[in-house]
Amino acid sequence: LAMAFQTVVTTQPQFSAVQQPGQWQTGLTDCCSDCGVCLCGTFCLLCLGCQVAGDMDECCLCGSSVAMRTLYRTKYSIPGSIMGDFCTVWWCTPCSLCQLKRDINRRKELGIF
Repeated sequence: LAMAFQTVVTTQPQFSAVQQPGQWQTGLTDCCSDCGVCLCGTFCLLCLGCQVAGDMDECCLCGSSVAMRTLYRTKYSIPGSIMGDFCTVWWCTPCSLCQLKRDINRRKELGIF
């Protein structure tokens, strides 16, 4: 009886994907880059929040929340913190929501959303 030699795997192959840090596609107060979004954020913040939530497949009421901004920022490896997200949303809700929507629109155009 002859036995064939077989390769014995003693370690599991590893896969390492290092995510590159991302960045926001536009600045927080970069209103002129998409006037339509900024007008919507100025005059109908609730509508813009629902659009953002819809883009991210979340509840309509969550669009302008700290959790939504944090979720988006971590998904695209954008540096920051929950405290930074809180301060941005708390003191500059329209600007933070407009930035989020502009970023979503740009990533859709680039095919990376």
